[in-house]
Amino acid sequence: MHTILVIDDERSMREFLSIMLEREGYSVVTKDNGNDALEFIRNDDYDLIITDIKMPKMSGIDILRESITLYPNTPVIMITAFASTEVAVEAMKLGAYDYITKPFNVDEIKIIIKNALEKKTLFDENISLKEELKGRYQFSNIVGKSDKIQKVFELIMKVANSKSTVLLTGESGTGKELVARAIHHNSDRKVQPFVSISCGAIPETLLESELFGHQKGAFTGADSDKKGLFEVADGGTFFLDEVSEAPPSIQAKLLRVLQEKEFKRVGGVKDIKVNVRVIAATNKNLHKLIEDGKFREDLYYRLNVIPIELPSLRERKEDIPLLVSHFINKYNSINKKGIKGIRPETMEKLERYVWRGNIRELENVIERAVTLETNDNIQTDSLPDEIRNYRVEYLKTISEIPSEGVNLEDYISKVEKDIIINALEKTGWVKKKAAELLNLSFRSFRYKLQKYDIEKE
Repeated sequence: MHTILVIDDERSMREFLSIMLEREGYSVVTKDNGNDALEFIRNDDYDLIITDIKMPKMSGIDILRESITLYPNTPVIMITAFASTEVAVEAMKLGAYDYITKPFNVDEIKIIIKNALEKKTLFDENISLKEELKGRYQFSNIVGKSDKIQKVFELIMKVANSKSTVLLTGESGTGKELVARAIHHNSDRKVQPFVSISCGAIPETLLESELFGHQKGAFTGADSDKKGLFEVADGGTFFLDEVSEAPPSIQAKLLRVLQEKEFKRVGGVKDIKVNVRVIAATNKNLHKLIEDGKFREDLYYRLNVIPIELPSLRERKEDIPLLVSHFINKYNSINKKGIKGIRPETMEKLERYVWRGNIRELENVIERAVTLETNDNIQTDSLPDEIRNYRVEYLKTISEIPSEGVNLEDYISKVEKDIIINALEKTGWVKKKAAELLNLSFRSFRYKLQKYDIEKE
C-alpha cells in the first residue's frame, strides 16, 4: 500500500484529500504545517507528498526543497489557490512532479496521483533490479547472467577463503585474470598484495629472477639484492598467467614452492618461506602438453586442486547485451561520451558474430564504437567490417535451380527448419545447446521454434 503525506493549513482540504485518497486504497498521513511535516519527512520515506504552496511559517516551496534533498526520487505535487506563472515555474524548476490549482478537478488529481506513484514504483523497481544485477551479475567486473557464468560465481564464493591452489582454464579473452582478482578480493587475503605475471611474456633467463629474486653478484648486472614476486606476494595471492609457457627449469621450482612453501633466490643459499595462495591460468590443453613431455604431470596435479573452466562467449551469448551495456558505460566514462544504448539491428549483429577473441574482442569493438559514434545509440556503421558483414556459413543444400523454378522463400524456410531440427537432434533436443551450435541467441532460437511450430514428438 502506498503512503501519501498531505500538508495543508486548511482543515477542510486535509479532510477532503484524506477521504478521497483512502477510498482509492492509499494510506494517508496529514499535517497542518510545514514544520511538523518536515520532521515526519526526515524520519520516514513517503511514496508521495502533496503540499499546499502558501502556508504560514514554512511554505510548500521550502517543503519541496527539503524533500528533494532528503528523497530526490519521491514525487511532490504542489497545490495552491494562488496560482501564478512565476510560482509554477519555480516549483517545476526545483523538481515538483506537477502543479495543480484550487479548486481542482477530482478525476484530474486522481490521474496525476496515480501517474506519480507509478513513476515512483518504476524507479524503486529499477533500483532493486540494479542492486540485483550488481549482486548477481557483476563480480569484480565479471558480467553475466547465463547459467555457465553463474556457476563460476558460485565457485568463486566457495573457494575464495580456502588456501587451495586454483587452476583457471579457458580460451584467450574469457576473463581469467578477472576471476583470479575476484577470488582474491573476496578472500581474507584481500588487504594483502595481488601479484600477477605472464609466464609467456618474459624470457626464460629473466623469468626465474622475476619470480624468485636474486642475490647481488648472481649474474652480470645483478648490482644489488632483489626480491622476487613470490616475496612481494607474501600473505596475498600470486596469479601465474600462461603457466603452460613456463620452461622446465621454472616448472621444477614452481613445484617446490607449491609443495614446501619455500624457495631460494637466484645465486642464494638461504631458503625463503612464503605464505602465498597461487592461482594459475592457461588457455592450453595441459593433458596434451603432459603427453608431449612439455609440462610436468606432478606440477599439474599441484595446480589443479580446484579447477575452474571459463566458458567462451559463444557458450554464453545471452550475456552479450549485459556485457555491451557494461562496456558502453565504461567507455562513456573514460571518453566523456553520452551514448545511451545500441540499436536493435546492431545488437543482432553482435549476437550473431562468432567472437573468437571472446570478451576481450567484444570490449575492443564496443570501445571503438563508443569512440566513433556520433548518435545517441550505437549504429551498425560503427562496427568493424568483419562483424558488420559477417555471414554464417550455410550448408550447401542445393546444387542447381530446377527448370520449373523454385519458390525461394518457401525453400529457405524449409531449409532453415531442417537445419534447426538437425541441430536439435544433434544435441538431444537441448534447446540452449542447439542455439549455441547455430550461433543464435536463445531468444532468436525460441522465436524460430515458434515460427516453424517445432516440437519434440
